[in-house]
Amino acid sequence: MSSPAREVASVLRNRDFTLWLAARFLAAIAAQMIVIAVGWQVYQMTGRLIDLGFIGLSQFLPFLLLVLFAGHAADRFDRRIILVLCGLLQFACAALLFVFAFERIAHSWPIFVVLAFLGVARAFQMPAAQAFMPNLVPLRSLGQAVALSSSSFQVATIAGPSLGGILYAIAQASFGSGGGAVLVYAASALLLLGAAAMLAMIRGRRPQGDVAPVSRASLLHGLRFVWRRKTVLGALSLDLFAVLFGGATALLPAFTRDILHLGPAAFGYLRAAPGIGAGLTALLLTFRPLKRRVGATMFLGVAAFGAATLVFGLTHRFAVAMVALVVLGAGDMVSVFVRQVLVQLETPDDIRGRVSAVNAVFIGASNELGEFESGLTAAWMGLVPAIVFGGVATLVVAALWARVLFPQLWDMQSFAQLGDHRAPGAASSH
Repeated sequence: MSSPAREVASVLRNRDFTLWLAARFLAAIAAQMIVIAVGWQVYQMTGRLIDLGFIGLSQFLPFLLLVLFAGHAADRFDRRIILVLCGLLQFACAALLFVFAFERIAHSWPIFVVLAFLGVARAFQMPAAQAFMPNLVPLRSLGQAVALSSSSFQVATIAGPSLGGILYAIAQASFGSGGGAVLVYAASALLLLGAAAMLAMIRGRRPQGDVAPVSRASLLHGLRFVWRRKTVLGALSLDLFAVLFGGATALLPAFTRDILHLGPAAFGYLRAAPGIGAGLTALLLTFRPLKRRVGATMFLGVAAFGAATLVFGLTHRFAVAMVALVVLGAGDMVSVFVRQVLVQLETPDDIRGRVSAVNAVFIGASNELGEFESGLTAAWMGLVPAIVFGGVATLVVAALWARVLFPQLWDMQSFAQLGDHRAPGAASSH
């Protein structure tokens, strides 16, 4: 067995990491199913493109307000307990969405209120989860752990939308327009409850080191740390602006129905396509970790993301759209992998929660705020011009960050350049 394969097997023998991985997998499937049901249900209910943007905005605003406090909490309290409580809140939100769909509510605003509470759960969950993983595995195995985590998440992004779209279509055909959402929300609630139970089985670990009481200085410590580490700042801001402009997936309900003239099952397949590309790429990175030209590879991944968005926006064929979204996911996964490993290796454990909170702000802004930006530009420009604009803007961002704003990130050859930390997967070569 090769050395990377031995490292992967060693990581998977870790009971707590395996429980964490399984819980994250179930929760991610549930989250993707909820995305499918909410997007199709809201667009079917209102027919307004801007409402697809409000789906993201309603989750991002509470997330933005709370995430720095959540990062401090992740450095001060047992991260496992935080994750269990967040899982239970997500379960309650899925149960409420089930009730709304079952009662066939006529307005979309109660759905947006529940999505805001999902944003609260994500605000506390993301910093705790990102900071918790390095506590579960040895630092030398972090690269494999990140790749395994990313692989399982991307498998969930394939399975979740496909399963959600199929269940929605079957139930809608059997029970009418409201039946699809009812079945999807019920299944999501059960998965989230199972994920919370698995997290509760993990042994608790309090953060290492002393954390200062809550204050303006302690809350902003993560921001100051990121600002001083230009490689980290460049990686985070690159992801923020690239995905902010390239949020084509937020418009998939409208694109599927109005451009491709297909139904919720096809929407589910298209929503799963980025996960296929990302999952295959993450699997490759698990067994063949990046060791050379790390920075340039990350920028090429972002450029592939932008080019794929452009192709997707210009096609009217389902097969071409599927392939473009697979490439989009593969490019995004390369960027995500480099960013996650870079942030974890650069960050001491006693501030990892707060730095992860800053990371979560960038991710949340690029995803949920990107969904709002996409809905807004689509309502203003039109559906196809908005997607094409996003692809072009992403390519421009990648070029500016690589050659003008953060050339040191482009020149980064390996993770070993980050300081005293050892590169992921380096154990086999030293």
